[in-house]
Amino acid sequence: MRDAYHEELDSIGDSLVEMARLVGSALGRATTALLDADLALAESVIAADEKINELHHELENRAIDLLARQQPVATDLRIVVTSLRMSADLERCGDLAQHVAKVARLRYPESAVPRDLHATVLELGQLAQRLVAKAGLVIATKDVDKALELEQDDDAIDALHRELFAHLIDERWHHGIETAVDVTLVGRYYERFADHAVSVAKRVVYLVTGEHVDEFVAATEAAAEVE
Repeated sequence: MRDAYHEELDSIGDSLVEMARLVGSALGRATTALLDADLALAESVIAADEKINELHHELENRAIDLLARQQPVATDLRIVVTSLRMSADLERCGDLAQHVAKVARLRYPESAVPRDLHATVLELGQLAQRLVAKAGLVIATKDVDKALELEQDDDAIDALHRELFAHLIDERWHHGIETAVDVTLVGRYYERFADHAVSVAKRVVYLVTGEHVDEFVAATEAAAEVE
């Protein structure tokens, strides 16, 4: 019975890793659809979000079932509750990738992003993809040190987001209000996607250590000073 119980716990972790893979793929394809004005690709991203939602709901049901049947305590309880929260973060990542694809669909047959901003948006998409891939690795390995790296990795996304916004408020902007709105929304979607990936990594730190990131970092630094 205990073996079956721990297999169920492991399967929840596997589902989270799969969700991270799916949302990363969705964002990559949505970015391509956005920049290339690829309607078919945008539609495929929008439709594929259902698979992510299904995984989220299946994971929720399994977690609630485990809580009801096994009444886990201590570390096991932390795994179940934290997994529910990570699943919600990843499901939101899927929604944000879908939002990018919907902007691409809305502006077809034109690209919603001006040519002079393609490189910045492409880099935003690539960085966000790498961030969620790293979050998936952290879920699989329970690597606290790697989890802590994600917040620093996110700084690059924030910098690109600020760069994008600087273009919008520059007096030389000549692409019009509609395009400015599109770029503002898209930039925000990428930034929020990355924030949710960072949130997943922070939850892994809590899952492993029983401490929130700030508490864990403070305790680690205090211990280092004593040494």
